[in-house]
Amino acid sequence: MRTRIRSTVLAAVAAVAALALPAAAPTASAAATADADATAPRDAGKPGDLVSVEPSAFHPLPGRTTDTEAWKVHYRSTTAGGTPNVVSGTVIVPQDGRTGPRPLVTYAVGTVGLDDSCAPSNHLPRGTSPEGDLIRLLTARGWAVAVTDYEGLGTPGLHTYTVGASAGHAVLDAARAALRLPGAGLSADAPVGIMGYSQGGQASGWAAELSGSYAPELHVKGTATGGVPADLLAVAAANDGGLGSGLVVMAAAGQDAAFPELRLDSYLNPAGRALVDFVSHRCVTGAATAGAFKRISDLTTSDPLDRPDWRARLDGSKLGRTAPAAPVYQYHAQADELIPYAVAGRLRADWCARGATVEWRTVPVGGHVGGGLTQSPAAGDWLADRFADRPAPSNC
Repeated sequence: MRTRIRSTVLAAVAAVAALALPAAAPTASAAATADADATAPRDAGKPGDLVSVEPSAFHPLPGRTTDTEAWKVHYRSTTAGGTPNVVSGTVIVPQDGRTGPRPLVTYAVGTVGLDDSCAPSNHLPRGTSPEGDLIRLLTARGWAVAVTDYEGLGTPGLHTYTVGASAGHAVLDAARAALRLPGAGLSADAPVGIMGYSQGGQASGWAAELSGSYAPELHVKGTATGGVPADLLAVAAANDGGLGSGLVVMAAAGQDAAFPELRLDSYLNPAGRALVDFVSHRCVTGAATAGAFKRISDLTTSDPLDRPDWRARLDGSKLGRTAPAAPVYQYHAQADELIPYAVAGRLRADWCARGATVEWRTVPVGGHVGGGLTQSPAAGDWLADRFADRPAPSNC
């Protein structure tokens, strides 16, 4: 029985779309950059401005090379509360001799964890990013790719996991940073696509909703988004005590990092404090496994989700209140075991009701991880059509 439970837990962890990331200490160069970033004036410059740049590399798998050039960047962005911050990320550009405006995809990864060692910019150069081969499918098309680390993941402070506006800002500002990067050869008029799944689905969905107001100068052609946790309260209720309950703990820590007035620690019992501390210093495999099958009542003296301030903050990350200005390709696995299919259906209905152009796809087989893997090539094909200015279909 224990063996079966452990196997099931590990399968659920895989479904987060971030498999077995090894803990990686930052290099001396990366640590120096982070120290410099920590002292950078937060009120100087504008969103998307580069704070620091250093050479990097892109390996989709260990030992596998690509004909690309890559840079690790620190760039200015904006917190959920509207204050300036600095975020790290990676910019990857194919070295294929292409002339003319090269499309750029700003790519939002799925859950990797809360510890700085989990940041995509630490793993893309080593071939240990779980989504490296999916990103390779984009660079193989001749597209540049910007991959944000999100707020607090690889930079000072705890990662603001599942805080929608923060993630959306980071995704859009990664695109701005890539377009401003000397040596990348990208045009300010380059067509931009937004792409992400799972946590990246939330981040890309928020980027889609915010792009018209926050980054109107970007030539966003469309957003491909899947496995979207569009309603955090509904997702938390569905996962309480289940396979994905460790992700609920991570989300609580992420919300508390963005909004310390929520005072998460004041609701936790000793077991809850120990688990929050553990997940805050682990990548997703260890964090999700440790937190699996825990109920909120196992970890708290009183349920923070019963409190108006907590409910208001989680509701503040809800998607569907603003129609994306550019077309959307949205997909979701019917048997998704982490993010209820009904949550995605509600988002589709809300976007459609507000006049968005949405092509909706149900993934009939597989769970959460299957939905991401099987639909990624189709999502790339859809973005290629948008970059070619073909009319976007809608099945609202």
